[in-house]
Amino acid sequence: MAGDLIVPDAAHGLVVFVHGSGSGRHSPRNRYVAGALNEAGLGTLLFDLLTPEEEADRANVFDIPLLAGRLLEHTAWVRAQPEAKGLPIGYFGASTGAAAALWAAAEPDNAITAIVSRGGRPDLAGERLAAVRAPTLLIVGGRDPVVVELNEEAQRRLSAESRITVVPGATHLFEEPGALEAVAGHARDWFTTCFTGPREPM
Repeated sequence: MAGDLIVPDAAHGLVVFVHGSGSGRHSPRNRYVAGALNEAGLGTLLFDLLTPEEEADRANVFDIPLLAGRLLEHTAWVRAQPEAKGLPIGYFGASTGAAAALWAAAEPDNAITAIVSRGGRPDLAGERLAAVRAPTLLIVGGRDPVVVELNEEAQRRLSAESRITVVPGATHLFEEPGALEAVAGHARDWFTTCFTGPREPM
């Protein structure tokens, strides 16, 4: 499978990145966050959810079950890699990728330890939200009011531990000075705590 896998020595977890519509594994925003996670001792996997031909059909970009299926395939693949063996797995989803991450995490046999959503559309995961067991952090921009509201609505449907973190002054793509750094810091802290802290058995 095509993807960029980095696992630092003595990694204490691995994060699979799930990009949003119109993006891919070369997304500069996701690569920035991935770099921050690598520096914190976390492994990362970035991959393309769709082929270029599939992306040309806009319906595929919003087909959450299709995207979640691809994510599950890559999750199984990375679990089988020697350097990732036994590591707890987390998902970092952006935009529609957040919905795919939550959808996939709701699978009964998919043990996901933590989820972070950046400017996500968790509402698109619909009824699957109630089946998510992994602690979930929803990061939204303070100047992205529609998405803030959608995340608040989705959080009410999550039965797992969850938190909404608002980055002040940030719009949907977190392009403002310091916004992406804030996202990376929140994600790093959430994953590190979930991967290394005491968790209740599921």
